[in-house]
Amino acid sequence: MAQAATTDHLVITLRDTIVSMVRRDGPDLSARQLGVFLTCYLQEGAHTVRGLAAELNVSKPAITRALDRLGELDLARRKVDPMDRRSILVQRTLKGAAYLRELRSIMAEASGTGRKAAAAEERGGRRAAG
Repeated sequence: MAQAATTDHLVITLRDTIVSMVRRDGPDLSARQLGVFLTCYLQEGAHTVRGLAAELNVSKPAITRALDRLGELDLARRKVDPMDRRSILVQRTLKGAAYLRELRSIMAEASGTGRKAAAAEERGGRRAAG
């Protein structure tokens, strides 16, 4: 029962976070764009188009399209790798760091409401079962 409550809490937090992100003014990222963004910002080290494609198990053109959108929004930028001019590095931006801080804040708020909703659902499930 505790595992289901934890999973429910995570799903509710995800939903509340996405709804908050959609409602606010600012960029509205697709799941793929958000996956690329979070991978670049949460995992240390240099990120390349090739590496992101392998990490996320999607094609290089899909990563390129996601990076095109992130670049339009100034959430990430591409730069030729000076050590291997055939490779493209993905760089973080100040606007991207601010977006991540905002996302964390929204998730923290959603996590509180998600906990309450999951607890209420669990209590309702116990009443129905008992």
